Amino acid sequence: MVHSAYDSFELLNNCPTRIETIESYGAKLFLGCSDGSLRIYGPESFSFDRSPPSDPNALELRKEPYVLERTVTGFSKKPLVAMEVSGTRDLLLSLSESIAFHRLPNLETIAVITKAKGANVYSWDDRRGFLSFARQKRVCIFRHDGGRGFVEVKEFGVPDFVKSMSWCGENICLGIRREYMILNATNGALSEIFPSGRIAPPLVVSLPSGELLLGKDNIGVFVDQNGKLLQEGRICWSEAPKVVVIQKPYAIALLQRHVEIRSLRVPYPLIQTVVLRNMCHLHQSNNAILVAVDNSVYGLFPVPLGAQIVQLTASGDFEEALALCKMLPPEDASLRAAKEGSIHIRYAHYLFENGSYEEAMDQFLASQVDITYVLSLYPSIVLPKSVVLPEPEKLMENVWDASHLSRGSSGVSDDMESSPPPQLLESEENAVLESKKMSHNTLMALIKFLQKKRYNIIEKATAERTEEVVLDAVGDNFASYDSTRSKKSNKGRVNIAISSGARETAAILDTALLQALLLTGQSSAALELLKSLNYCDMKICEEILQKRNHHTALLELYKCNGMHHDALKLLHQLVEDSKSDQPQAELSQKFKPEMIIEYLKPLCATEPMLVLEFSMLVLESCPSQTIDLFLSGNIPADLVNSYLKQHAPNMQAMYLELMLAMNEHGISGNLQNEMVQIYLSEVLEWHADLSAQGKWDEKAYSPTRKKLLSALESISGYNPEGLLKRLPPDALYEERAILLGKMNLHEFALSLYVHKLHVPELALSYCDRVYESVLHQTSGKTSGNIYLTLLQIYLNPRRTTKNFEKRITSLVSSQNTSIPKVSSGTSVKAKGGRLGKKIAEIEGAEDMRVSLSSTDSGRSDGDADEPSEEGGSSIMLDEVLDLLSRRWDRIHGAQALKLLPRETKLQNLLPFLGPLLRKSSEAYRNLSVIKSLRQSENLQVKDELHNQRKTVVRISSDSMCSLCNKKIGTSVFAVYPNGKTLVHFVCFRDSQSMKAVVKSSPLRKR
Repeated sequence: MVHSAYDSFELLNNCPTRIETIESYGAKLFLGCSDGSLRIYGPESFSFDRSPPSDPNALELRKEPYVLERTVTGFSKKPLVAMEVSGTRDLLLSLSESIAFHRLPNLETIAVITKAKGANVYSWDDRRGFLSFARQKRVCIFRHDGGRGFVEVKEFGVPDFVKSMSWCGENICLGIRREYMILNATNGALSEIFPSGRIAPPLVVSLPSGELLLGKDNIGVFVDQNGKLLQEGRICWSEAPKVVVIQKPYAIALLQRHVEIRSLRVPYPLIQTVVLRNMCHLHQSNNAILVAVDNSVYGLFPVPLGAQIVQLTASGDFEEALALCKMLPPEDASLRAAKEGSIHIRYAHYLFENGSYEEAMDQFLASQVDITYVLSLYPSIVLPKSVVLPEPEKLMENVWDASHLSRGSSGVSDDMESSPPPQLLESEENAVLESKKMSHNTLMALIKFLQKKRYNIIEKATAERTEEVVLDAVGDNFASYDSTRSKKSNKGRVNIAISSGARETAAILDTALLQALLLTGQSSAALELLKSLNYCDMKICEEILQKRNHHTALLELYKCNGMHHDALKLLHQLVEDSKSDQPQAELSQKFKPEMIIEYLKPLCATEPMLVLEFSMLVLESCPSQTIDLFLSGNIPADLVNSYLKQHAPNMQAMYLELMLAMNEHGISGNLQNEMVQIYLSEVLEWHADLSAQGKWDEKAYSPTRKKLLSALESISGYNPEGLLKRLPPDALYEERAILLGKMNLHEFALSLYVHKLHVPELALSYCDRVYESVLHQTSGKTSGNIYLTLLQIYLNPRRTTKNFEKRITSLVSSQNTSIPKVSSGTSVKAKGGRLGKKIAEIEGAEDMRVSLSSTDSGRSDGDADEPSEEGGSSIMLDEVLDLLSRRWDRIHGAQALKLLPRETKLQNLLPFLGPLLRKSSEAYRNLSVIKSLRQSENLQVKDELHNQRKTVVRISSDSMCSLCNKKIGTSVFAVYPNGKTLVHFVCFRDSQSMKAVVKSSPLRKR
């Protein structure tokens, strides 16, 4: 888009001869005329100030008429072809019939390169002081030695006449008649670039970056210092240029009828056209572009960047305006930021109104404008009430009328002032615009904008919160800080200060982002937002989610704000609605009871009572998952048990079973006892029902009875005395046997197995358990007596049965008169004193004990038995023989034989005596071998002792005492165990007494 980048001003118009070349030195103009003279012009204001400037290079061309100061006639014999000023070396280089160097400002001749006679083009590298020129088909290189002379460096041949040339680093780019080439200034190697144009001669232009612009007719091609094409594109001039100069950010070309100015930014648009008649030369000075027109000189002075920015912004060329902002000087950083921000905002509004929503949001993002300003464009987005939204129109007016964007501040006259800001739209247009603002595309653009802004804002809000927590922890509460803090609960973070700037901005952003996601149908993205760290406003988001029936997102909103009770209440309602025969249409998915369990899992450690309260709602539908929740959540077992006992007693046993299976030692004795009591209550009810129907069978096992028996055997935390009192006297003998065993009443237990249950296998298994348990104890208690007890029960069936029934009847009658009936599900605790007395009576019964002394009397108990008056049953000899044959290795053989009746046949005892005798014989042999080995070892030790005592010690006249270092002579001596150390006996005795004194000295001090 065209704008005024340069202002044209006529510097002089009265040169008497034709101008052939032009150059500037500070504020002065050097004109090379057709008559070979050099005319020097200066600003008209200089004629009134005769004081010479201290540094001519520091001066710039002035936008005022120039007058002739000096004429150097005969500066060259022929008209000057080109001139160039070296500002760093104060040299004037001129090309005529040869190349000459003059000292500035006095034009003293320094050197004349005679070898350059006939040269048609040259290139000067001011940084290194290298001069290259082309003469016919030769290229010569000279170097300035820093004084008054030049030294020839190289000379190379080229294929054709050189039309244009320029230094490019260490190489030289040549434009010959047909193509462009790169000449290596070190070895003269040539490399082709590409052919030149057919219409215009070659044109090589050096860029400030070191790259090159090569002309091919009306196209300018960018290449690097090695001649490789660059990707920046190509400048297309309206026609083939004669001369091109570069003054960032523009490229200025001299064409046939005008000067064309184009931007150096892709796509190199046309910026300005300056039309002058008979233009012949174009030259770049320190601050302007000089154009020579026959006998006149015009200066193209750049318009200040601020004014150009205003022009471009007003005309809608925002990209070019932003590019110019980058060129503002570093000292105007704040000014540049303000300009860029205002341009980005205007550009964003322009794009937004024209439907480029994403690009508009990119501009808003670049402008660093507050998000509330962008959200003001979306009236349907609800924000917290404390937020005051700016009016976009007013803000636009303020931005447009800002003083930093006025042309007056940039030194430009008022005739170039921008047009007034656009007026407000009519009501119909406003309605169309509002509908456009809430379209899908606009909301998608807003979402991307908010997501790009979100990271930094959330990071600042989190840092703010962390700092607040640290200050509160150390007690560093400032009055000014406390006075502005208002508490707000958000994201489960209590006591959040709403006055906090970063967190308030974060709340606005997240609230708006959630609404935009919902309006565009991105429910999954909204859910992800709520699952992550967010600062959504609770009231606004809750209302919106309820209105739109986004139940899953609403649950997550409650969860992230720590409102677990509300979340679980809603979730339970949704589960109930999903179960109904006519589900509500607004339910987007089916909610299952398992969802409540999943929600409760993370709350077990922090909210155990809440977990228990809502788990009861799904306990019946998902019993196993709920119990697993209790177990995996590490909720105290006593707390869960008491809650279940009150609200779901039918699930209490299941929980205790799983708890016990998971960790037997992790469950307390009270809970074990309560689980057994629950089982027993169910079994008693089952027994009562069957007894009433006359169907009771002692060998019948219900699932609960199996559990009861297994629990009684496997666990030990319950109270056996209390359970024993609840058992009926005429049933549940197996349970009674286990309980008696737990009370160490083994004879009673075995009697039940043998005489009541008539299952010898159970009695044998009982003996095995007792034997193995005692065997693994560290105490040296013998464990074989339990089998002898069973053996005695087999051999005395009538007496043991009679005594047992008598004792049990006495115990049960005592229980019925003194202990009330215990209801099911309750733990019974018997009084220790009364029960202990009964147990003592039972244990004190003489005829029920196994007296090992009586077994040694030489006759069996069977011999003492008198025939019963009732004719009773005979001894259980088969069971006795079976027990002896199966457990011969655990029974004391002699004692067992004493218990057997005399009429027992020896042949029946072979299964018992055979392996027993073999084992005894083997043990005898092994012990004999061990005895022999011990005797042999004893003899070896004695022999070694004898050999040690046979040691010979030889005493000579030279033998010395190791303690006093005197000769032993004929004195009594002592020898140490090593057989070599000799001491006087007196010395040895003294040393031993000294050791005794040293050892006893600490005791004396104490």
